[in-house]
Amino acid sequence: MSNFDPFAAEWISYAKSSQYTLVEKCLKLSQILEFPNLDISEYVQKLRTLEQGLRDHVSDVKNPIYLVSMLNEYMFDMLGFEGDDDDYYNPRNNFLNVVIDKRSGIPITLCIIYIEIAKVIGLELKPVGFPGHFLVKYSEELILDPFNRGSLLDIEDLQDILDATYGDGVEFEPEYLNDVEPEKILIRILRNLKGSYTESFNYEKSMHCINMALGLEPDSPEDIRDKGIVQLRLLQKDLALISLNRYLELAPEADDVDDILEMIKGIKEKSSQ
Repeated sequence: MSNFDPFAAEWISYAKSSQYTLVEKCLKLSQILEFPNLDISEYVQKLRTLEQGLRDHVSDVKNPIYLVSMLNEYMFDMLGFEGDDDDYYNPRNNFLNVVIDKRSGIPITLCIIYIEIAKVIGLELKPVGFPGHFLVKYSEELILDPFNRGSLLDIEDLQDILDATYGDGVEFEPEYLNDVEPEKILIRILRNLKGSYTESFNYEKSMHCINMALGLEPDSPEDIRDKGIVQLRLLQKDLALISLNRYLELAPEADDVDDILEMIKGIKEKSSQ
């Protein structure tokens, strides 16, 4: 039974190439998974057109607070971008082309567009992989939330986000505001999609997402575990055993070890019947 995934093979060569930008890689992800006829250069040009509008809108003042204010007015008032509260978990919110067209999305896709548009006025913003809610920062004191109209966040706001996502069990840590590299952004999008596809029982698409993520981070315990679970649902029992045992090797102290051991036991028992 082959473990080769042509979706992942095409993705890995593109995603690992230094000649493509993060925006182009996000659009390639869209093209591979859902939009085979997507013209990547067309959407890059759409973003360039949006950027030009902001350049024409801003004076030569270089104060970052002023620039953020102009960026927010332009992106959220003039262009009409907004966080998609109504259909947050729709997988389409992870596809940059869709978000550009419908002007609404989830934190991670809005942050990518926000950072890209900000560059044109000399505002160098960094992506922040904050737990449960992607953000951007100009500095440690200037943390912004494009999902909520570019609002400026303080420590209390950040703790509120953690509480809303995880309950009261997670305390804010300064490292949650560390920059995140482009590869990690792509993996986070793929994991979002993996979850969406799995919940809608589209296990083949979920497997593509897992293999694409593993192409960038081959020893990710989370993705190897999920690969085993999806392989089991696709009735690929032998492959599932390999993945689940590999997970136990990589994460022997994980909270779900007992559950995974039980799953492995169940596979072996059914195979011996």
